[in-house]
Amino acid sequence: MNKIGIACDHAGYDLKEFLTGYLSAKGFEVFDFGCHSEESCDYPDYAHPMAEALEKGEFPRAVGICGSGEGMAITLNKHPQVRASLCWLPEIAQLTRQHNDSNVLVLPARFISNEEAVAILDMWLNTQFEGGRHERRVAKIALQ
Repeated sequence: MNKIGIACDHAGYDLKEFLTGYLSAKGFEVFDFGCHSEESCDYPDYAHPMAEALEKGEFPRAVGICGSGEGMAITLNKHPQVRASLCWLPEIAQLTRQHNDSNVLVLPARFISNEEAVAILDMWLNTQFEGGRHERRVAKIALQ
């Protein structure tokens, strides 16, 4: 079974719930780091634990969701083994996998529909890292 993490803040709660069901229906074991309601909360409280679990190898990829996606992406990218990519189009998701080997997809809940989120997620999940010249670049991302 494929494993995937997911985390959000209050602005991303509805989309997280929708995508959790979608991923489960596709056969994924979903690790839900919250939040668990629309009550106002702070995205770092959910992003950091998910990133730490990813770094420990509990799952190979994850999805982060907040209103603009920016706060979640900034927080997740503080972790050395995380390459979180904010995507609002399937083509961007494809490139972040092909060229950047992104392991966390970040979605801007206030700016995309459920249908757009599924298209972005599917593209991201089904695109492989190209390697080659991109391996050298990805290796330079982490600070030494």
